[in-house]
Amino acid sequence: MDIYKYNFEFTTHNTKNVILVVFPFKQILVSDLRTRFPSAKWSRTKKAWYLPNLPVVRKALCIREASFLTRYLSQIAPKNKPELIRFYDQLRLKAYSQNTIRIYVAEFVHLLILLKNYPVAALNVKRLKDYFLYCVYEDKMRERKLNGKINAIKFYYEKVLHREQMFFDIPRPKKPAILPKMLSKKEVARLLAQVNNVKHLIALQLCYGMGLRVSEVVAIKLNHIDSSRMVVLIQGAKGKKDRTVPLPVSLLPKLRTYYKEYRPKEYLLEGQYGGQYAKGSVQKVFKNAMKKARINKNIGVHGLRHSYATHLLESGTDMRFIQELLGHSSIKTTQVYTKVTPRSMANIESPLDSL
Repeated sequence: MDIYKYNFEFTTHNTKNVILVVFPFKQILVSDLRTRFPSAKWSRTKKAWYLPNLPVVRKALCIREASFLTRYLSQIAPKNKPELIRFYDQLRLKAYSQNTIRIYVAEFVHLLILLKNYPVAALNVKRLKDYFLYCVYEDKMRERKLNGKINAIKFYYEKVLHREQMFFDIPRPKKPAILPKMLSKKEVARLLAQVNNVKHLIALQLCYGMGLRVSEVVAIKLNHIDSSRMVVLIQGAKGKKDRTVPLPVSLLPKLRTYYKEYRPKEYLLEGQYGGQYAKGSVQKVFKNAMKKARINKNIGVHGLRHSYATHLLESGTDMRFIQELLGHSSIKTTQVYTKVTPRSMANIESPLDSL
């Protein structure tokens, strides 16, 4: 498909954002479009072919994605627009992940919108405290969210304006000590038994069988899998750290069957239009499987990673090995699983039982 023979327009169709593919009618052009994008659809009302307006589609069409800053800049006063740009540029220079940049920018913009024409650089500690109190009382912000907001605004004053002493008097909300949510081995087996689609099953088995985050699962490339050594490279994971994890023996033949059927080109799990499979799709698969398995627990797909760690601990695996497999920087993070595994509590007898 020669993309230079087509024109593209952004619009909405049936309440969804789409990309219209406009070109003079020639059967060869239609055929090339349908070959490259089998799911392209014809709109009678628009009198044109169209594709969903997704990042992976825009990339395939060589359409440059507009910076997400553009949307935010239109919401804040002109006086603070340069500060938002400086904030964004400094995050990029510090090589923060794209996800962290988006979160930090959104938190900073929330403050800028409330300030209107007041310059953000002129805020003092008292006014910042008032802002955080507003987030607690008016926006009903929880501890984790508020900590993230403080981190973002702290970055602006300390790393952009270089005010190192700015936050010494601003207290941090205490994070609740929440235990990881997990499934039993029987529940995991019931869950996986409900998934018939090969790609969907592989995605969930990777989460549980190797203790991976969803972002790590969708980022696995074909050349990351070393079947001769039975390991998988997890590249650029959280904290920009690489690690290798063992590939379950039972998963290898399933991966080969999957490859023959789907023929992915770069990533192990690819979306309908190529590129990485969407994290949201994996989460949706998990929720549907939970519903079919009739497991009534308030838990997300990340619970499979927690289940992996807990089940390893129950089977006697050394804590240090689990730390390395999960990619935790501190053993303290891994030790939380001792609070949900019954292995260390098995020999404890309640005083009630001795009466």
